[in-house]
Amino acid sequence: MTKSQEDVVRAALEVLRDEGAAGVSMRAIAARLGVRMNTVVWHAKSKARLEELMADAIVAGARLDGLPDDGRERAVEIAHRYRRALLAHRDGAIVVAGTYAAEPATLDLAEALAAALLDAGMAEREAGWTLWAIVYFVLGLVQEEQALPARATGTLDPGDRPALRRLFPALTEESFDARFAHGLARLLGTGA
Repeated sequence: MTKSQEDVVRAALEVLRDEGAAGVSMRAIAARLGVRMNTVVWHAKSKARLEELMADAIVAGARLDGLPDDGRERAVEIAHRYRRALLAHRDGAIVVAGTYAAEPATLDLAEALAAALLDAGMAEREAGWTLWAIVYFVLGLVQEEQALPARATGTLDPGDRPALRRLFPALTEESFDARFAHGLARLLGTGA
C-alpha cells in the first residue's frame, strides 16, 4: 500500500503520543505503518527532516482564525494558541524546540505573531526580538510543564541561598497558567 508524507507524519505523531519523543524513530514509524523503513525514508529523508515535519504538524494545531484586531491582544491570543498546540502532544515542546522548521504552519504562526507585534506599534527590531522571546518563553515553559509528572517534587532544597529561600514558595508554584500569563504580560508590557 502506498503511503504519503502525511501518513508518515501522522504515524510519527502516534508514536510520539504512545512512546514519547525518545521512542520516535524511522523504524518505529515503519512498524506502525506496516511498511519497510525505506518507505519512511522516501517521505522524510532523515530523522531531522522527520522532526521538522512533526514540529510543523504540531504548530499547525495553533489556529490563526478569529484573532482579535488589537495587536497586543492578538499577540497574546497567538501565544496562548501556540502553547495549547504544544500541550496537545506528548513532548510537543521538545519536538518543536529541537528543530528549525521553516515549514508552512510554523512560518504562518511566525507571520501572524510578527504582524501582531508590528500592529501593536513595536519597531522592527523590538518586534523581532519580542517574537523570539515569546517563542522561547512558550517553548521553555511548556517543556517544564510537560516534564512535571516525571519530575521529583518536594525534594528541592535551596540550602544556604537566602534569596532563593525567600522566593522558594513562588518558584515552586505549579500554576503554569498563571506563570504563563504573567510572563507573557511582562514580555508584551501589558502588566504584571
